[in-house]
Order: sequence, then C-alpha cells, then structure tokens
Amino acid sequence: MSAKLTIAYESAGTPAVAPGSGDHIDSLFAAVEERHRKQRRVVSTLLRLVVYLGALLTTAVLLFLVGYILINGVPYITPALFEWEYNSTNVSLMPALVNTLIMAGLSLVMAVPIGVGSAIYLVEYAPRGSRFVQIVRTTTETLQGIPSIIYGLFGMLFFVTALHWNLSLLAGACTLAIMVLPVVMRTTEEALLAVPDSYREGGFGLGAGRLRTVFRCVLPSAIPGILGGVILALGRCVGEVAALIFTAGSIAQIPNFAGEGFAALFDSTRTLAVHMYALASEGLHVNETYATAVVLLVLVVLLNLLATFAAKKMNKGGADA
Repeated sequence: MSAKLTIAYESAGTPAVAPGSGDHIDSLFAAVEERHRKQRRVVSTLLRLVVYLGALLTTAVLLFLVGYILINGVPYITPALFEWEYNSTNVSLMPALVNTLIMAGLSLVMAVPIGVGSAIYLVEYAPRGSRFVQIVRTTTETLQGIPSIIYGLFGMLFFVTALHWNLSLLAGACTLAIMVLPVVMRTTEEALLAVPDSYREGGFGLGAGRLRTVFRCVLPSAIPGILGGVILALGRCVGEVAALIFTAGSIAQIPNFAGEGFAALFDSTRTLAVHMYALASEGLHVNETYATAVVLLVLVVLLNLLATFAAKKMNKGGADA
C-alpha cells in the first residue's frame, strides 16, 4: 500500500522520499491535505458565485418591478385619487386606503396576541419534544402553505354564511387573522427558541418565576424576531385579494363608525389590493390602477419601516432596562 501511494503521489508531482520514513508519511499527509484544500476552495468559489448570482438576479427582478410600477404609475397620481368620496369619475383610492389600514389593524389585533401566546406556551411551558408540540408545529407549517383563496372560501362559508355576517369588514378581518396566525406563531416560536437557555437559568437563579422570567428576560431578546413575523403578516394583510373578495366585498366606502358605531364593522368594504383588482378587471382605469399600485408600494414600505423602527426602540428599551 505504501509503495502504491508513493507511486501515485510521485506521479502527482509529490517529491519522492524514502518509504517508511517520517518525512515520507508527512509528505503523503501534506499532499492529501493540499488536494482537499484545493477541492474545498473550488467548491467554496462555486457556491459563492451561485449565491452572488442569486442575489443579483433577485435584486434585478425587484428593481425591475419597482421601476416598472413607478414609471407607469407616478405620472397618473393626481389629487382626484385622494378625494374622500369615491365615484366613477375620480376613481378615488382614499376609501380603500383607509379600509386597508383598518383591516390590517383588526387582523393583527386578533392574530398577534393569540400567535405570540401560543408560541410562548409551546416553547416555555409545554414539555419539549412532546408529541403535542410536534403535531401543533406540523399543523402550523401546513397552514402556512394553504392558498389564500381556500381561506377566502372558508371565511365565506363560516363568517359570511353560517354566522350571517354577510360581506363585511369584520368577516374579512377575521379571515385574514386566521390566515396570518401561523406566520406569527412560527416566527415567534423560532425567535423564542433562539434565546439562549442561560437567560432563563439566570432568571430562575435570581428567584423569578417562569412567567416573570419569560416577560423580563426572554421576550425582550426575542422582540426583533417577533416583529419580523408581524411585518410578514402585515405585508400579507395589505396585499391580500382573493380572501377578501369572498369575505369583505368590493364596495368603495369607508365604514361609518361615527354614525353606526360598532355596527359599521358589518359594512362591506374594499382594500387597496381589491381596489386595484377591480379597476384592472374593468379595463377602464388602467392608469389609475398603476397609480394605486404606487401608493400601495409606498404604504407597505412605510409600514415596514415603522415596524422596524418600533422593534429597534423596544429592543433598545429592553437593553437599557
């Protein structure tokens, strides 16, 4: 075997040495290590190129989409689009903009506490590795992959038909809350699992109970991850169309909370995404559709920046405390 290795490495350019000597064995190991180093270098370079190519392609697609929307939509942004009342002449997006904020706010108010609370229970209270936790995680991951139109059909059958809420703001908000709940829950769970156990042990060592340890030691460190899930849920609420067509309707009006009170939650509304769909399907206001897309894009960016700013503030406040 030693003779075969010597011949092989001599043919590969390795200097010949006396078989069996210490220098001979060291040269064999050095040759093998050098060959493995070259292979790792080649693989690392290829993987780096693939990553750079993927990042470049993603950035190019994003810039193309944003640029296309801005070029086609910015010239048609006029004051008439922001009039408070919608009609077939001005095609105002203001009612849809207000409804979008209300719809997203109601959905997050319902989904975030339940999602965060469920994740806290699964990570901090439920026995780790239990079958119940595995079933819940599998179910949650499955729900994330269900198409939004399925949620819309469920909302139509349950909220609109069975509960007799009709096409309403509340039916759409409840449907969106169910749709984004798995996202909030899974991201919160991963954020809590990423917190080192030493934080929990430190809280227990100081005599704090489990609840106090979770809220004072664990949650402040997991806030950036939790806010990331909230941002994803917010983006899905703002851009959803299929689920809201079957549950919230498409009437371009702002619910009259001043006159009807909470009964206005049962009024039919349309969001910006549904407003875009309605204008595009009619084919009469294509330019206004692009202008609405610009406003929707700006809205999503502003909401994401606001959520990121809030996460930094909360994280800084927790660190100062």
